[in-house]
Amino acid sequence: MDIRLGNGYDVHRFGDGDHVWLCGVKLPHGRGLQGHSDADVGMHALTDAIYGALARGDIGQHFPPSDPQWKGAESHIFLRHAIGLARGMGYEMMNCDVTLVCERPKVGPHALAMRSALCQIMEVDVDRVSVKATTSERLGFTGREEGIAALATAALIKG
Repeated sequence: MDIRLGNGYDVHRFGDGDHVWLCGVKLPHGRGLQGHSDADVGMHALTDAIYGALARGDIGQHFPPSDPQWKGAESHIFLRHAIGLARGMGYEMMNCDVTLVCERPKVGPHALAMRSALCQIMEVDVDRVSVKATTSERLGFTGREEGIAALATAALIKG
């Protein structure tokens, strides 16, 4: 049995806007996340975790921010690519875990919708995907509400 484990981390700062995308769900918010794409920090961290498990670099290597075709791109494109690459190498998602670090917006009421969105993109059962959040106790850039960070772990299995 061949099992691969990868970790991902991403950060996006707040700027102008009236919503944020988190793990494929659009949440109303007083500010938006800034980035080259739609700045879905959770989906970016998970995508990097999959690339890490496969030893295939990171999201920036597959979708360079210097390439204008990815300007404003929806992050499901990146996640679909990563999971497609995994499947092409003979791997399936065993399970994954995403932690969002922010004071606001509150993630708890939306966690199931986020899990469902990620499951739909990756074509896996909901019991294989975890999404949760924590605050940083008002410390650091997330505590000052300057941005959101995300950490993710992905476990892949070759069947």
